[in-house]
Amino acid sequence: MKRLLPLIALLVAAAPANQNVPRPGYVRVQLNTSEGPIVVALDARRAPATTKNFLAYVDDGRFDGTVFYRAARDKRNPKEGFVQGGIRTDARRILPPFPLETTAKTGIKHLDGTISMARGQSASSAGGNFFITVGPTPGMDARPGYDGYAAFGRVVAGMDTVKKILAKPSGGGLDAMKGQMILKPVAIRSAKRLDGTPKPTGEPKMWLYNFGG
Repeated sequence: MKRLLPLIALLVAAAPANQNVPRPGYVRVQLNTSEGPIVVALDARRAPATTKNFLAYVDDGRFDGTVFYRAARDKRNPKEGFVQGGIRTDARRILPPFPLETTAKTGIKHLDGTISMARGQSASSAGGNFFITVGPTPGMDARPGYDGYAAFGRVVAGMDTVKKILAKPSGGGLDAMKGQMILKPVAIRSAKRLDGTPKPTGEPKMWLYNFGG
């Protein structure tokens, strides 16, 4: 038994630490989807503006009842790519824009399991849509002449769920999204912060009102 003790200690030391625990400077959010939960840790220290924006959507319930609608698979390796979700073009849920925090500014790269903000042509057009990478996607990082996307955290639990979403049958779409729209979108039933106190914006929740009579 005495001979086994050093080996057991060595194995324990070599085991990876559980990443799904509170850590200073990070705020965890759980996305409860129809395919299972995903927990992301947002880097509030290095990407404060992007984290604040995402948490505003979470704390207001603006992601509740939205979907993952895009599965962009790498043609060379279909098991890698990214999944995209959020409010799509629902103007009733959108909050004001905020400045782009580039990867050159934050140092947060698009690696496996990175959460980042989707945006249009304008650098400050990110809002209520986000994506999660499967495998490294360095082409989304900033470089000279290209702003890239605002990475602001990473998945700490539920990458199996992300991979399930990436594997969903897809089609339709136009231009850059051609063939990438998930045919049966994956529901985001709720998004809840696991750390800290919620800070709702107090903005009207217009999507909750039925104006159809």
